Amino acid sequence: MSKPRKAENRGLPARWQFRHGAWYYRVPPGREDLWDGKTQFLLGRTLPEAYRAYAERLGSANTVRTIGELLDRYLLEVVPVKAPSTQETNRLAIRCLRGVFGERPLSPFPPVLVYQYVDKRSKKHRDAETGKVTGGRVAAHREIEVLSHAYTKAVQWGYIDRHPFKGEVRLEGERARNRYVEDWEIVECLSLPSKRKKGSVRAIQAYLRLKLLTGMARGDLLRLRPAEFTDDGIPVQRHKTAGTSGKRTVYAWTAELRAAVSMALEARPVHISPWLFCTRRGECYIKGPKETANGFDSMWGRFVERVLKETKVKERFHEHDMRAKVASDAKSLEHARALLAHSDSRMTERAYRRKPERVLPLR
Repeated sequence: MSKPRKAENRGLPARWQFRHGAWYYRVPPGREDLWDGKTQFLLGRTLPEAYRAYAERLGSANTVRTIGELLDRYLLEVVPVKAPSTQETNRLAIRCLRGVFGERPLSPFPPVLVYQYVDKRSKKHRDAETGKVTGGRVAAHREIEVLSHAYTKAVQWGYIDRHPFKGEVRLEGERARNRYVEDWEIVECLSLPSKRKKGSVRAIQAYLRLKLLTGMARGDLLRLRPAEFTDDGIPVQRHKTAGTSGKRTVYAWTAELRAAVSMALEARPVHISPWLFCTRRGECYIKGPKETANGFDSMWGRFVERVLKETKVKERFHEHDMRAKVASDAKSLEHARALLAHSDSRMTERAYRRKPERVLPLR
């Protein structure tokens, strides 16, 4: 059994080490000719320098022969352009995949290995390095998604001719969330009394109004700056796809939208804050390299607890369910897709249109 990696080396490509203030690569036996004849190759004294040297060396040598080496390149070139939260989950997935498939050649890769991996990973267990409980069917599916995309990139990069298991594997689907928040439940939420003119209840109610009008994702709503609003409306570049499609949406002004923005402005604890929704210090709720919004999530949780305790609403709902309600209530699938800023209406239809279909009897 291999020794656990040191804390400073976790999440980095395989065989990386931090020693004497610099990053080194331990060259696999028999591969020294590709690394200037060295067994310990100096990558750099900073992480950006090390990543750059490693990527250039991999690209020039074109030596990706194992799944572990493919995952290394995927980690270097593909993961960094994803959203911070996705980067974190991808790194964890790659660590698990590398532990099982790292030394395996890229090809052949029988599809049965995917089923075996999912069966084993679906059983939860305590991680020896972190002490956290890991595994589960959902986690296993996400890890296979990363492996599948890595193989797609392997075809693009010219390492293999075809994806070994795309279209060959059909995993049992995860149960789709189908909670649809009814209109009367929204009325109950908006009627919850607040003891103050500013603060959490007023802010969440304003947030709800704006969410139900636009369908914007939480991260986009919490990043809104009134100074960027125009005469045409509220321009938004969806943060999740800013580095890929870069598509922008303008939510045109209506009387209801202006009223929701005014309510949000009045509910702010700091009037001079540049953010439409802000903390008590006037700061954005989105914080840190992982771009979490713990303060807002806590405020939302307290609001929902009050709703369940003080109103007629008895079934819990998530913040994300509001986005699904917008998609479900839109008059057409295309309108729902545009509101949610999806590039493909199939995603909107599959995951967000939750209202039961109503049909007339034949006779």
